[in-house]
Amino acid sequence: MAGKILSHRDLEVYQKAFQASMRIFELSKAFPPEEKYSLIDQVRRSSRSVCANLAEAWRKRRYRAAFVSKLTDSEGEAAETQVWIEFAVRCGYMSRDDGNLLFRTYEEVLATLVGMINHPDTWVIEPKDRKNSDKVNRQPGVEIATK
Repeated sequence: MAGKILSHRDLEVYQKAFQASMRIFELSKAFPPEEKYSLIDQVRRSSRSVCANLAEAWRKRRYRAAFVSKLTDSEGEAAETQVWIEFAVRCGYMSRDDGNLLFRTYEEVLATLVGMINHPDTWVIEPKDRKNSDKVNRQPGVEIATK
């Protein structure tokens, strides 16, 4: 990604996960109808959740713990999506080539997510007021308890 990242949509990891999710949607249209409420719903839900949790993480960059938590949720959903892809291939609903390509794509997504989780300070926005919170919150003769 060249240029400034202004929204979650600008993140390469989001774009990759979104494209993979759309590919899963297209491929899962051909799954047998008896899988509608199990495999189809699960793989679509988990693949979409990778993107949704990334979007939430992006909006929670002011709070390191919340940012990392949402990225961790996204990581879990990406791993779950890999499991459903593996089932789809083993059940004969998805070609091995399509499955391998999607599985590798989610490996790349996972690697990026782990990198972001391990280095959140690259992404987290430190509010200007928080750096000087003691100075801002203190008034002469008034003690404010902070946790």
